[in-house]
Amino acid sequence: MPILPPFRRWPAALLAAARRFNRKNGWVMSSHIAMSMMLALFPFVLFTVALAGTVAGILSQDVERESMTELVFGAWPDSVAQPILTELEAVLVTSSPQLATLGGLFALYFASNGVDAVRIALVQAYHDIDTRPFWKTRGICIGLVILGGAGILAAAVFELLLPLYVRYLADLLPFGQLSGHWEKGLSGMLALLLPACAVLAFHILLPGRIHRFRRILPGVALTLLLWLAAGSGFAFYVSSFAQYSATYAGLAGAMAAMIFLYLNAAILILGAEFNGALIDIADGQLP
Repeated sequence: MPILPPFRRWPAALLAAARRFNRKNGWVMSSHIAMSMMLALFPFVLFTVALAGTVAGILSQDVERESMTELVFGAWPDSVAQPILTELEAVLVTSSPQLATLGGLFALYFASNGVDAVRIALVQAYHDIDTRPFWKTRGICIGLVILGGAGILAAAVFELLLPLYVRYLADLLPFGQLSGHWEKGLSGMLALLLPACAVLAFHILLPGRIHRFRRILPGVALTLLLWLAAGSGFAFYVSSFAQYSATYAGLAGAMAAMIFLYLNAAILILGAEFNGALIDIADGQLP
């Protein structure tokens, strides 16, 4: 059997994925993921800040909180991310930087609930039967949260130290001073790279069994492309048409973030269903 069907069958696979998404109550599952991710968002950032606090003594320079939160919300539309960032900063100001104690463990567990919701959706999309015990699936979810926090921290350190190293080299070379535009490009690249790595890790580790890399890559690519389009479209919609403050008053920022997460969760499930449809076509299970 071929690993993937020919490209001419991919539109049929996309249509089949949309039908499966609707048949499996994908919109309901998307709301479950969005709610779980919204509840896990603050604990995840608190855990990442706690992780930074525990390793700050190893570094010659502390990593700024703004750098880490910017990496978490860098791919979000500004109109959606800004109200969440405002509330998050208020929480971080009153939180201890050494949160990695009992409170940190609770934050870690609640953040893993959002990953577990994604796991359930991916298992259904790939038609897998997940026979792993609870301790193993929960351990994978917690491990992904730790890996995500460590990845954000590593990216923040990289974003901090690389410009210093480049400026040091530039002072030694006869070129003159470097432009600062490349530093903004580095921040944008890291903000896009982290979601791509997260989606790839989800498709590799969360389904009931490990699928070949070439079989999960189309759904990952579709998810990232639709996320980019959805982010731009939702930002335009919020800035031009939506008036959440008239409906939800002080909860407008939270509701905009919830709807944005809901849309992104639906795209994530659709990407997994697209992979599932491609696999079925390649294996001869779909005409």
